[in-house]
Amino acid sequence: MRIVVDYDLCESNAVCMQIAPHIFEVRDDDFLYVLNETPGEEDRALVEEAVNRCPKQAISIVED
Repeated sequence: MRIVVDYDLCESNAVCMQIAPHIFEVRDDDFLYVLNETPGEEDRALVEEAVNRCPKQAISIVED
């Protein structure tokens, strides 16, 4: 699994960071950073929740 963010859509709302702060981070510059683009299966449920709850639907999962 690989996390893909459409930065043209992303508004850095930090919803994903609230769900999985070890994977997503919104920094002081108000940009979203993906700390781990290829998380393990143990994080799948959190990543899927972040994808589903993103207000702009800017996050997606690509299966490698």
